[in-house]
Amino acid sequence: MKKKIAVLPGDGVGPEVIDQAVKVLDAVADRFDHFFEYCYADVGAIAIDHHGDPLPEVTLETCLHADAVLFGAIGHPRYDSDPNAQVRPEQGLLRLRKGLGLYANVRPVTTYANLLHLSPLKEEKVKDVDFVIYRELTGGIYFGDKGRTNMEAYDVCTYTRNEVERIARLAFEAAQKRRKKVTCVDKANVLESSRFWRDIVRNLSDDYPEVELDFMYVDNAAMQIIQWPTQFDVVLTSNMFGDILSDEASVISGSMGLLPSASVGVNTSLFEPIHGSYPQAAGEDLANPMAAILSAAMMLESFGLWEEGKAIRNTITHLLERGIGTAELNLENKFSCSQIGDMIAYLLAESESIRLTDQKIAQRISTII
Repeated sequence: MKKKIAVLPGDGVGPEVIDQAVKVLDAVADRFDHFFEYCYADVGAIAIDHHGDPLPEVTLETCLHADAVLFGAIGHPRYDSDPNAQVRPEQGLLRLRKGLGLYANVRPVTTYANLLHLSPLKEEKVKDVDFVIYRELTGGIYFGDKGRTNMEAYDVCTYTRNEVERIARLAFEAAQKRRKKVTCVDKANVLESSRFWRDIVRNLSDDYPEVELDFMYVDNAAMQIIQWPTQFDVVLTSNMFGDILSDEASVISGSMGLLPSASVGVNTSLFEPIHGSYPQAAGEDLANPMAAILSAAMMLESFGLWEEGKAIRNTITHLLERGIGTAELNLENKFSCSQIGDMIAYLLAESESIRLTDQKIAQRISTII
């Protein structure tokens, strides 16, 4: 298979973790006989520095002509400390989402057996957590009519049938490949827009008879994600509710360095780790690249390369089970960002029977294991 991938490393640790993701993709290409063409472009603070624009036209064009976008992170302290800055890195990401027509954010939430102690929740609560949130990205209260006077302010929540149907279908199709359950989260006891969602999702479920559908009010869902997260398989929800719930769920694993994401678009799709630019660690080779590498796995699966995506996931699980990770995971064997990338790429390039030996781990060999 041949695919063109737009690579937007961005700011902070973005370039470092994306370098490791590309390294792993190259290993996958070699092993499974694919060809990935990488087209690099600037976005965020680095784009402001180079072009005076957080999203240069050439970057958007590069993305529009690619089969997928692999994205690092954006943000820089000099803009965070200047509330009056007229041009900001985050503007680039918002414009990119609009330009690519990104309408669905997909956030997997997974825990790993030997990292349960990192979670702020009790280990028995988070063991075997494995669900994914499908958040609508282009409609709802964030994009509705807004207004303000001295006496009042308003934000209108508006959804069209097409906006609800297209993300609902994605959620049902995902559930078919998972544990066949969709939980639609809303506030239908109060909001007309939520009742609109319920009607559409309920009718659409007839096309997926093998998938169980239930509904849950958002306040209850916020509690249930903490109290009983293993009950969820695919969570389907609107823009604002998804914004809140996905951030809540992101802390369950205990490390944002393990959480990938995808944003499905009309024109193409974008894949990125959920962590920020972490500028304090930029250039230090400290960042955890696993979220970026898992984002690359999601990208491969979007191409229909399920075996390749599974191979990446299995390799990362193997490393974690052996107590191998970056410093922030607080495991027995601590390695740098680039060393973790080397290990994953090496294991992918070899047969599935190749595994790390205790001696090699002790020697901290990463380029030739």
